[in-house]
Amino acid sequence: MDQKTLGESRVRTSFNPTQDGTVDQIKQKSAELINICQDLKGDGQATIAGEKARLISLAQTAYEEAAMWAVKAATY
Repeated sequence: MDQKTLGESRVRTSFNPTQDGTVDQIKQKSAELINICQDLKGDGQATIAGEKARLISLAQTAYEEAAMWAVKAATY
């Protein structure tokens, strides 16, 4: 089984029972944005400032929520 990125895991890219191409696009692009934010944290060796960590977490949560609403709209 392939190791999923954080973004792929959060938006569950492998879950698309209708096999809708638009849903796949929404989830893939949302996963990419979450992963970009994760990369902002660096290699994990250094501690990042609390405010930066908070902003990254907020952005990731917003992308995750946006993916949910966009998928809902696409399948309505």
